[in-house]
Amino acid sequence: MALAATLLLLIQSAIGMLVNLYVTIPGRHPGAHPSQYFGGSLRSVTWAIIHGAPALAVHAALGVALVFIVIGTAIDALRLRRRAIVVWSSIAASLVIGAGFNGASFLDFNDSTSSLIMALLAFTAIACYSVVMFLLAGARHVND
Repeated sequence: MALAATLLLLIQSAIGMLVNLYVTIPGRHPGAHPSQYFGGSLRSVTWAIIHGAPALAVHAALGVALVFIVIGTAIDALRLRRRAIVVWSSIAASLVIGAGFNGASFLDFNDSTSSLIMALLAFTAIACYSVVMFLLAGARHVND
């Protein structure tokens, strides 16, 4: 699951770069400049998936799916009962969720700082999953 999460994060990051370079988020759309963050962000993400440019729609939909995937990966890590794998998987999941909040914030306020933070959190999550895979490979090697 860590490998799948890593690959999906890499794909998500590539699509995010396309969105950043080639998609213009309109200043006025449902959810833009909300007075209440969560409600506005939900409207922004829904708008992006349903009415956004194709790359934006895919990026937003995959972002929502990734939240469930990384939470599932962290829960799966609990079954292994190896503290380091649980910790690194949980950190990665938290980073992905944080990236998602910054993505919603970017949709809400169109501030490029949110886009930068989103990318940095995603890349750090990829690093965490790399540690998880390293730890898992080491465990298999010792058991062989």
